[in-house]
Parts: sequence; structure tokens; C-alpha cells
Amino acid sequence: MMYWRLSTFYLFHFASLGVLVPYWSLYLKHLGFNAVQIGELMALLAATKIVSPNIWGWIADHTGHRMAIVRIGALLALLSFSAVFVAHSYWPLAAVMILFGFFWNAVLPQFEANTLTFLGSEHHRYSSIRLWGSVGFIVTVVVLGELLERHGAAILPEVVLALLAGIWLGSLLAPRRDGMLPHTEQPSLRAVLAQPSVMALLVVSFLMQASHGPYYTFYTLYMERYGYARGVIGQLWALGVIAEIGIFLVAPRLIAHYGLRTLLLASLALTTVRWLLIGLFAGNLPLVLLAQTLHAASFGVYHAAAIAMFHKHFTGRYQGRGQAIYSSVGFGAGGAVGSYCGGVVWQLAGAQAAFVGAALLSAVALAVGWRWLRE
Repeated sequence: MMYWRLSTFYLFHFASLGVLVPYWSLYLKHLGFNAVQIGELMALLAATKIVSPNIWGWIADHTGHRMAIVRIGALLALLSFSAVFVAHSYWPLAAVMILFGFFWNAVLPQFEANTLTFLGSEHHRYSSIRLWGSVGFIVTVVVLGELLERHGAAILPEVVLALLAGIWLGSLLAPRRDGMLPHTEQPSLRAVLAQPSVMALLVVSFLMQASHGPYYTFYTLYMERYGYARGVIGQLWALGVIAEIGIFLVAPRLIAHYGLRTLLLASLALTTVRWLLIGLFAGNLPLVLLAQTLHAASFGVYHAAAIAMFHKHFTGRYQGRGQAIYSSVGFGAGGAVGSYCGGVVWQLAGAQAAFVGAALLSAVALAVGWRWLRE
């Protein structure tokens, strides 16, 4: 029962990502925005991850009320997003995205910390719980791809609102392990961040997520240019996440056999290959399918290894802030820079150049990790 109560939250949270990541750019295009404006609006949503998780992580670590923050954040995200129904021009919609993102991005890092704390010595079970988030993502992108073919992008706000309600209900059902951690002698947070391996991990996280910017923001629009139907594009998104689920199932054994550093470096190398395949061979369906299966590496292997590394470095009273830093530096700052720069490059040099640039970013991350990252 505890397994399902934890898994339900992940199911709805990543189902909402299954709308916002692949398809929200279609809604913005439906409203008449160009590629640069779409990149900017998606970057604003990602940028809230820079600030929001750290503020809420600090509060959670100092009060011990981690799940209360998750529940309040989920409710306020639901209420703030509802303003999207009346915000159709650039600046009002930008304000809604910032407010919604501030609360929505407060939720997941603290739920991750709650899950890992709840599992305790059985933290290897994390992947089997987290995979239900991938299931939610798959179901959403496949079903919604078909619905968009019939009804158009105007239905997207209603779908997101329903899933946000599911996140809030999932947070109410989830078990919690609140309470202040016992005080132990630990180095300061600044001292932890100053460790060369931690600094390298932060740089790698930033570059890795920045490389995902063109994919998360423009992949659907990009594939439409090559004549793929929206239903097919939804299935391509789903294929990537199916591969992700498969890797989550075997991640504990891979980590035990190869170690975190080796898996992280392998994921960076395969990510570089993936962006080159998408950028240079989007018209070749077999290579497109191969690129999507590499999502197992670019997200699945990378996330399983990176979150474990952060959990090892940020212990005790820094658990909440450790997950917040992982989210804000990678998915926040990296995602915002990747979305914005991807839109600019798309507009100035073309769609292919955006994905080749993404490959360059992941290659630089690989070089940094190879040189400075340690277990």
C-alpha cells in the first residue's frame, strides 16, 4: 500500500510533464507566438526551478514539514495555472508561467527527499516507484497525440488542469516522514559545494539539461516539419519513455556492477550521439527510432546515477537542499538556458543547428565529467 501511495504522485506529476514538455509549445504556437517567444516562455517556466526549489528546500530542512510543503505547493500550482484560461497575450501568460512554475517546481524535489527518507536502507527500490512517473508520461503523450489530431491544441489547458488536480490528490494520499533530523556534525553547505567532484557534478548537470532544451521545447514542432503526424510524434515520445522504464527496472543492478561515475559518463556520450541523430537524420525513421531509444541513457541512466550522487554528497540536514540544488542547477538553470538558446539558434541558424549545438553541450559535459568527476 505504501508503494502505491508513493507511486500515485509520480504517476500524475510526470503525466503533467507529458503535456507540458512535448505539447505546450503547440499551444503557444496556437496562440500565435513565434519560435523565439516560445523559447522564452518555456525558459521562464524552467527558470523558476532555479529559485523555487532552493527556497522551499531551505524551509523544509529547517521546519521538518516536507510533505506540508508538497501539498501546499501542489494546491497553489493548480490555482495559479487556472489563470492561463484568461492570459492569452505574451506578458500576462509570462506572469502566469512564472507564478505557476514557482509553486509547481517546489513540489518534486521535496517529494523525492521524502521518498528516499521513507525508503531508508531500501533506497534501491526508488527506481521501481519512480517508473510509474514514466508510465504516466507515456499514457499522456500517446493518448494526447491522438486527441490533438482530432481537436487541436486548444484542449491542452484543460488537460493540464485535470492532471494538476491529480498531483494534489496524490500528495494528500502519500505517506510522509516529516520531522527534524537529529543534529550531527557536518561540514557547512558551502564546504560541500566547494568539493571539486561536487562542482564538476553541478557543471555536468547544467550542461546536460541545457542540451535537452531544444528537444523538450521544439522536438514536436521539429518532427512536424519532416511530415510526421502528431499521433506518430506522440508515439515517438512514448518510445523514449518506454526505454526509460526499462532502464529504471535494471538500474540498481547496473549501478552495483559498473558504478555511478561510469554510468554517468556513458549516458553523456550516448546523449551526444542522440542529438546528432535527431539533428542530422530526422527524415530517416529507423535512426529516429534509435535516437528515441537512447532516452534510456540521456534521461534514465543519467537521472538514476545523478540523483544517487547528489544523495551521497548531500546528507543529513542537507537532504532537501541537495535535491533542490540538483533540480535548480540542472532542470532549472540548464533547462532555461537550453530552451532560450535553442529558440534563438532555431530562429537564426535553423532547426538542425539547434540539435547540433545540443550535442556540443553534452560533449563538453562528458569532458568535464571525465576530467573531474569522482565517485
